[in-house]
Amino acid sequence: MEEQRQDGRLSEVLEVAAEAGHILLENGAEISRVEDIMSRIATHYGVDSSNFFVLSNGIFTTGTMDKLRKSGAQAETYANVEFIPLRAIQLSKVVAVNRLSYDIHFDLCTLEQARERLRIIRNAPPKPVWEQVLASALGAAGFCVVFGGGWMDCAAAFTVGALLYAFILLVSSRFLSKIVGGVCNALLATLLCLFFYRIGFGESLSNMIIGSIMPLIPGVPFVNGVRDLANSDYIAGLTRLTDAMLGFFCIALGVSFSFLVDGWANGGMIALQGMSVSPQTFSLAVQTAAAFVGTFAFAALFGVPRAQYATAGLVGAVGWCLYLVLVRYAGFGPAVSIILSSVLVCILSRIFAVRQKCPAQVFLLCGIFPLVPGAGIFWCTYYFVSAQLSLALSTGFGAAKAAVAIVLGIILAMELPQRIFSGRRPHLGRSVH
Repeated sequence: MEEQRQDGRLSEVLEVAAEAGHILLENGAEISRVEDIMSRIATHYGVDSSNFFVLSNGIFTTGTMDKLRKSGAQAETYANVEFIPLRAIQLSKVVAVNRLSYDIHFDLCTLEQARERLRIIRNAPPKPVWEQVLASALGAAGFCVVFGGGWMDCAAAFTVGALLYAFILLVSSRFLSKIVGGVCNALLATLLCLFFYRIGFGESLSNMIIGSIMPLIPGVPFVNGVRDLANSDYIAGLTRLTDAMLGFFCIALGVSFSFLVDGWANGGMIALQGMSVSPQTFSLAVQTAAAFVGTFAFAALFGVPRAQYATAGLVGAVGWCLYLVLVRYAGFGPAVSIILSSVLVCILSRIFAVRQKCPAQVFLLCGIFPLVPGAGIFWCTYYFVSAQLSLALSTGFGAAKAAVAIVLGIILAMELPQRIFSGRRPHLGRSVH
């Protein structure tokens, strides 16, 4: 009777596991975490879970019971395929499902309770509109300072960041495709910066634009793609990195069109003299504080639980502070400094993940943003549009080197065994943190 009862709920167990995987995948979890948590849920409830196959936007689920009926009847099996479109990231849901998997593992949650908790997690509302708009404004202002802007530039980027995200929430995400929306978002942000600069609101146009487009940078698919490749999930990793590259390309197109439109309207393209750093915000203390504000704000944009906002900001600030110290005072080159800073960000993310019992991804996705080559992307685009091809190639190569340095830093830090950070046996799976 017991074996028949277990067989009878095979589909129910795997449906719960697949629902957990669905929530994780559509909200920005890496592939290894999705597979690990689905496997843990199914195994705990007595189902063979060796046949989960997860891609960047799909889950294939199959399973059989561990204990087959001895009467000679055919064992019950289950198979399901789900397509999961990429949507807005809400890392709070990833944290919630991760904690649910802990409760299931320690037998604190029945199958029915797990199903109900997953329903509540999936239907949880996103952050309030005002919080997302404010976060975009603070993030744009903070990163404007990080990349060398002065206080007036910071104020202009704050305004543009708020208007940009209001447009994203009200228009772009509702009515435009991903590609068209990405181009239009960058177009609007750059045109607003050009307008403010021409009326005297802001002193460094380049820093205003760089800060304003930072909320558009596809950091989530970029970092997850790197982690998937590090975990040998090559198909998913390449897919996500391709998605990230498409996001960068859309930003470049939007910025390019903006300069062309402005040049047509004003009788010639505006001339920029290269990257500048304001003495108002040059000090290490101001730069570290700005990195904290920027990553704190991005934690809100990515739907991180509010309890982790400050920790995410701290991780980003420490990583950026190390980068500045290495470049300014230790004589290291940018590439080596980015690698070492990325390693530190990743290690801190793993340490705080254990202490706060949530995925390291929560801190890594936000903390790595100050190191993202947003300035290089902008200058490569500007030089290309203004027909300065040699400078475009130079800055583009520099941005590519910075991206590769981030990849190497994350991979190196992720190779460290989990037991170094948790001090526990690795029986809970490779990707709990």
